[in-house]
Amino acid sequence: MFGLGFPELLVILVIVVVLFGARRLPEIGSGLGKAIKGFRSGVSGDEIDVTPEKEKVTEGEDAP
Repeated sequence: MFGLGFPELLVILVIVVVLFGARRLPEIGSGLGKAIKGFRSGVSGDEIDVTPEKEKVTEGEDAP
């Protein structure tokens, strides 16, 4: 897993607890989970058409 072993993950966890505190860890985990879920749904979801309305050409109309 990216060359990270148990000792490295433990050090990272200790640093996170020191920086944010034990009380905020559930909030951070929840936010991170929602962000990952949103990213995955955005990547695997249907494509979104971002073409401005004035540049869209409907079927049956001739292009300018």
